[in-house]
Amino acid sequence: MARLNTIADAMSAIKNASDGGKPSVIIEPASKLIGSMLGIMQESGYIGEFEYVEDGRGGQFNVGLVGRINRCGAITPRFSATADEMEGWENRYLPAKGFGLLIISTSQGVMSHEQARRAGIGGELLGFVY
Repeated sequence: MARLNTIADAMSAIKNASDGGKPSVIIEPASKLIGSMLGIMQESGYIGEFEYVEDGRGGQFNVGLVGRINRCGAITPRFSATADEMEGWENRYLPAKGFGLLIISTSQGVMSHEQARRAGIGGELLGFVY
C-alpha cells in the first residue's frame, strides 16, 4: 500500500517509539526532506544521532532517541506562514512561548521557526516538536 504522508508517518513513529521508551527508531522510506527535519530536531536536542541506510527500497533512517520529546507531529495541510504570522502559529501548535519548535520549509531550506523569524522569511509549516 502506498504511503500518503511520509512526514506524518515519520513523526508518529518518533513519538510512538519515544513514548514506549525505545532507544532508537527506524524511519522508512527516507527522503531529503525528512533528513532535513531530523537535522533540525537534532540541532535542538530532541533526538540523538541519526544515519541514512540504503536498503534497496527507498532507504531508511536509524534515529537515536534521547527521551526529550513530549509530543511531535506533522502539520497538515501545510499552511503558508509569513514571518509576521509566526507567533500565531507558535501559539496554536506549541504549549508555551519559547518551548518547542515549528519546522518550516522556506525558500532558503528547512529551518526552525526561530531561524526563519531571525531571517525575516516565511514558508510552509511542516511539523512541530516539544
